[in-house]
Parts: sequence; C-alpha cells; structure tokens
Amino acid sequence: MDPNLLAIACAAFFFAAFSKGITGMGFATTCLPILALTIGLEIALPLVLVPSVASNIIVQIEAGHFRESLRRFWPMLVAAMIGVVIGLALLTWMETRLAAAALGGVLIVYGLFALRTPNLTLPPHLEKPLGPVTGLLTGIVNGLTGSQLMPVLPYLMALRLDRERFVQAINCSFTLSSLVMAAGLSKIGLMNVETTLVSALGVVPVWIGLKLGGKVRQRLSPELFRKLVIYMLMVSGVLLLARAI
Repeated sequence: MDPNLLAIACAAFFFAAFSKGITGMGFATTCLPILALTIGLEIALPLVLVPSVASNIIVQIEAGHFRESLRRFWPMLVAAMIGVVIGLALLTWMETRLAAAALGGVLIVYGLFALRTPNLTLPPHLEKPLGPVTGLLTGIVNGLTGSQLMPVLPYLMALRLDRERFVQAINCSFTLSSLVMAAGLSKIGLMNVETTLVSALGVVPVWIGLKLGGKVRQRLSPELFRKLVIYMLMVSGVLLLARAI
C-alpha cells in the first residue's frame, strides 16, 4: 500500500476506535465501509481484523467481568463461532452487497424501534434458549458482511446489563468471532503476510482512539450511553447501505 492509502487506513482505524471507546462496540462496522470505499472489501476485511481484535481486548481489560461473562454467555459465544464458519462459506458464492444493504436497513429500523421503546426487556426465562440462536445468526451475518452487531446487540441490550457488563459481553463475541474470521479468510486466500503486517500497524492509532473514547464513556450517564449505542448502530446501518450502493 502507498503512503496515502496507509494514512487513510490509520485515520479510519483511529476514528472507529474512538467511537468504540465511547460505546464499546462498532469498530469493524464503522471502519469497514470507509476502507471498502477506498481499497475494496476483499482487502479491507483482513486489514480490519488485527486492529479489531486489539480493540476488543483493550476494551475487555478495562471493562472487567470477563469470567462472569464467559460463564453466562458461553453457549452464545460458541454458536457465534460456528455461525462465522457458515457465513464465510456463503461468502464464496453469495452476493454480499445485497446482504450488506439488507443488514444496513435492519440496523436503521431496529435503531428507530429501540429509541421509541426504551424499556424493552427480555424475560429472564428466554435468555438461555435465545442465546445460541442469537450467536449463530450473529456469526452468519459477520461472515457474510463483516458486521458483528446483529442480532447480538439488541439481545444483550434487552437483558438490561449494566454498562461495563454489556461492553464485556459484546466484546467477548467480537473477539472470538474475529479470530474465527481470521482463520477463515486465511483459508480462502484473503489473509496473507502483507495484509497482516499492514493490519498490525493499525494497533497504534486504535490504542490512542480507544483511550480517548474510554475517557468520554466513563463520564456518560447510563441513559445517554444507551442512546449513543443506538445511534452508533444506526450510523453503522447507513455506512453499510453506502458501501452496498
């Protein structure tokens, strides 16, 4: 990659990391459309992986409650990894542009719905049976489009977790799915030494962006945090639609 493209990639990494520092989510979904419009989706997908995993781990360390989240949500996390494999298999022959456009529309509609129904709560008896289904669908969507938000985000939001537990749980899903995605992209030839090295350079702007965004998150009220998460979801939907168009 030439210096201009590297500068664009680093700027995209920083912006996505700063947004994730505030809301705890959305790095790949924010970063991918920017890079895809510049260098194409097939190169953008592997480039985002290393900074994405790094951002997840940094946020998880700061949020705490790691073991608690694993014990509570392991069926969902295992199902998500299986779903990524299925999604990557579909990626080799399915029109991903249409899938991305459909997902973008779903994100926007759900965001509007969530803003109008702020007290939506999932009954406790549905948490366990819906967990694996949510994980599997999230993994399939991730493998097809690179987005890791649906339907795991509304599922976790409906559980009414506190801010740090929500951030930890959703980033556990992001991390495991990204690792499976990296293995899958390597197998189908999209992840190589060159893209891995360039991707690794993105860890620096990601770390800076996360630290700055994290300081903002600590000052937010729970209600404002919830609204920002929904707005991030809707922005991600717009970006996915833009990428598809």
